Amino acid sequence: MGAMHKQRIFVSVVGFSDVERHALNTVFRLSEERDLSYAPWVPLIAPGAEASPEANRIADVALVDGESAEAVLSHAKEMPPGQRLIWVGPGAPVHAWRVLQRPIQWASVLNDLDAVFAARQADSGYLDLDVSSPAPLDVELDEPVPTAKRALLVGMDPQERKHLCSRLAQAGVAEADEVSSTETAVALLRRNRYSCGVFNLDEHQLDVWALARLFADKNPQALVMGISEHASPLATWWSRHRVKRDTRRAGIHALLARPLQPREFSQWVERL
Repeated sequence: MGAMHKQRIFVSVVGFSDVERHALNTVFRLSEERDLSYAPWVPLIAPGAEASPEANRIADVALVDGESAEAVLSHAKEMPPGQRLIWVGPGAPVHAWRVLQRPIQWASVLNDLDAVFAARQADSGYLDLDVSSPAPLDVELDEPVPTAKRALLVGMDPQERKHLCSRLAQAGVAEADEVSSTETAVALLRRNRYSCGVFNLDEHQLDVWALARLFADKNPQALVMGISEHASPLATWWSRHRVKRDTRRAGIHALLARPLQPREFSQWVERL
């Protein structure tokens, strides 16, 4: 089977803070690298612009901030056939398809958006699918393994970078790209194929979760690792449970505690 045609999910966004909208726009931008992408739904056409074939279609998803003034309309308004309502915050109506709480886990949002597409592919506007651990939606199984092993390190501090590069080199991964910005990571993912990716899940200056999902989609045969203080035995049970759940949704294979334990990291790298 050849690669499928590029698919797009249109999302109507209601409410949300400037910071949250920035994060959501980043999710949309990162998704453009995938065969399944997301875009904000804009119902109005700018003056003088030609109407596109998509101009009259409804949004596939309504993403609603339950704490916004406009949210009350989503309670009263009847949902168009096949549209899914993802509600963030308190007071969700009974017809909400998914309900998320703050702080928003963007990996969960991506997971739910992928589920909208999966349900649409199943040819049912109301079919609810179990997508707690989804498979990539577009993976070419016969894609060749890159001959030169290369790693992407995202959001590491200097000590972690030094340690990781040393261990990766011992495992035959001589090339390592170290990035500290979302834009740089996206640019590298456009150019290179990777056999390993390591993501600092505690780095809040980057859209780490969305980058991990993009990395996993573009490098389906790679080892994807996440490191977090919340994976430590010293963290609370709920913190450990939540980060484990989110790593599965983001396509991360291995979750390691920070600070890194050399023995644990080496055991995973030996699989490369």
